[in-house]
Amino acid sequence: MFAKVAIANRGAVAARLVRVLRTLGVKSLALCSEADRDLPYVAEADEFAVLGPPPPAASYLNRQAVLDAAVAAGADAVHPGWGFLSEDAEFARLAAARGLVFIGPSPHWLGVMGDKPVARRVMAEEGFPAAPATGELVGTLEERAAAAAALGFPLMIKPAGGGGGIGMAAVEAPEKLLKALEAAESLALRGFGRGAVYAERLLRRPRHVEFQIVANGRGGNFHLFERDCSVQRRRQKVLEEAGAPALDRAELDLTARKAAEALGRLGYDHLGTVETLHDPQVGFSFLEVNPRLQVEHAVTEETTGVDLVALQLRLAAGEPWADLAGLRPSAPEGHALEARIYAEDSLRFLPSPGRLKVFRPPKMPGLRLETGYREGATVTPFYDPMIAQVVVKAPDRASALRQMDEALAAFVVEGVKTNIGFARAMLRHEPFVAGRLHTGLAEELIAQPAYKDELAALSS
Repeated sequence: MFAKVAIANRGAVAARLVRVLRTLGVKSLALCSEADRDLPYVAEADEFAVLGPPPPAASYLNRQAVLDAAVAAGADAVHPGWGFLSEDAEFARLAAARGLVFIGPSPHWLGVMGDKPVARRVMAEEGFPAAPATGELVGTLEERAAAAAALGFPLMIKPAGGGGGIGMAAVEAPEKLLKALEAAESLALRGFGRGAVYAERLLRRPRHVEFQIVANGRGGNFHLFERDCSVQRRRQKVLEEAGAPALDRAELDLTARKAAEALGRLGYDHLGTVETLHDPQVGFSFLEVNPRLQVEHAVTEETTGVDLVALQLRLAAGEPWADLAGLRPSAPEGHALEARIYAEDSLRFLPSPGRLKVFRPPKMPGLRLETGYREGATVTPFYDPMIAQVVVKAPDRASALRQMDEALAAFVVEGVKTNIGFARAMLRHEPFVAGRLHTGLAEELIAQPAYKDELAALSS
């Protein structure tokens, strides 16, 4: 196992990594921006180093600053967390050149899976089904638009690299294509430094289901079942759960096995998430492979008993595959639910930065809380506005929904707006309660005439 690991991330991600490293007897080096210097996880780490000014490009995305700080402190590995540099193939190559182990897939697989059209192609060659799509759109604007239109409408324009819903644009009719294409390319360029996009046939009201995969680069592979992440706003996930309600268990297990075996045959060499869309008529369609942990991996940990961060570290440290594969349970246990708590309003879903005058997370038996904040800290406009993740586990889904509502009702935040009211309203929304999930469920809820009154009654 490593002696010291540099953490190239912030907030709840960094706080979680500090805890796991401590349980493994590994020293932690928290790398932070000037804006995050006083957040709790920095003090909890064994050591810290300030990377630079608050903007991500000057701190968390500054490859050279991260590597210089890690090497200067004597770290032997760097964990990028989930987000920022976690899918950066060039950063992984530079880390290796500086003598650091990158806790994640090899640069090769980061490059392959980071290019969405390429990832679609290699997974299709392995027999994994996907919705019709183009390759990367090239040529003049008119030629790019023509290639996209050839798919038929409605369609979705997506960045070839990156994620988080940035640069995605649904196009319902030909007359809206040119404007949507230009906007998507502009957002992709600003968000990921690369304006390349591709087009995909748009599925209406699909479910978003993802599968947690582990592979060792030599054919060894297994899966840790599925998560449903259909509840989204602005294509960002809000409520996630394991397992996926009201779907056929045999179909879920078959798809998970296909995903794991495909990555195993390809030679993929770390943890990864195979994301899919599910349509009742079409079945599962490949979306992308995220070559990192997802924010929502906690629900998988709760239902399988496997610490995925520790598994990443043990895999990267070269522990025997037989020992790691032996961690996989034969079946998931119970039902887990996660709510992402954002500093944002629950009507327009716009960020609400500010000082956390009151920040009192719930304290309940069995509750899991992930946060990088404390009362008095400031939520700055420089980063994602997520301030906490609340995770509950129960014997069944109905019990998990009740526990989550109780936890959110006890979560007191003052100084910034939050989406707690939205999350509690969704927990009462009849289609959600019944397990009839789809990616447009949030829009349907907030369009209801009674939503504003319900929000006022349920907000923290």
